[in-house]
Amino acid sequence: MNRVEQVMGLPVSVDVRAGGALVDHAIDGVFGWLREVDARFSPFRADSEVCRYDRGELAPSQLSDDLLEVLSLCDHYERLSGGAFTARLPGRRLDPNAVVKGWAVQRAASLLLAEGLDVFCVNAGGDVVTAGEPEPGRAWRVGIRHPERPNAICAVVESSDGAVATSAEYERGAHILDGRTGRPATGLLSVTVTADDLVTADSLATAAFAMGTEGIAWVASQPGCQVLVIDAERQVHRSPGLRLA
Repeated sequence: MNRVEQVMGLPVSVDVRAGGALVDHAIDGVFGWLREVDARFSPFRADSEVCRYDRGELAPSQLSDDLLEVLSLCDHYERLSGGAFTARLPGRRLDPNAVVKGWAVQRAASLLLAEGLDVFCVNAGGDVVTAGEPEPGRAWRVGIRHPERPNAICAVVESSDGAVATSAEYERGAHILDGRTGRPATGLLSVTVTADDLVTADSLATAAFAMGTEGIAWVASQPGCQVLVIDAERQVHRSPGLRLA
């Protein structure tokens, strides 16, 4: 069963290959969770927990465990990237979106596993969590969009029980900022990271993109990750262990 809905400003697809009568119920739970995340953590909704905290209407002691976890992850990746990745750019509102999407979709995958479903693919605007194999002996195949040709893919990555995330500017323009300068990131066209979970893959891809060319070696050195990076000179940098179809 495959269902697609627009949530968190993204097309999100859930493809479940086994599970019987409970699949509909499980997928309902996934989209219900993602809509809840959008309502609670969007920096664009004035009544969200994130906005209320940013305006000082909530004290740290009043925050939900979920938001505390998200903010802790933001702090972790800000330290890890030397400040290139940040949810607290000076002069701007608090924006933890760079962590929230990966965190929320990984949690959605956990909901499917909790329902006993172990062969699925959840795709949130190109950031993907996979479980199991859609056919015996074959991994899920995740197409990576070409950074300069909207209707083309530049690679196909294989994934089983893992995550794939890509940071680029083809959907929203120069929206990724280098937290160290506050200016749009430069030097890279696309950063794809595979990891065991989408929080890691998505956050590292965003941080590396924000770092520019220095992010190529940095992201490749992170434990448990494989990368595919296209720089502004159209050079491709690839981890030897990356699984391409």
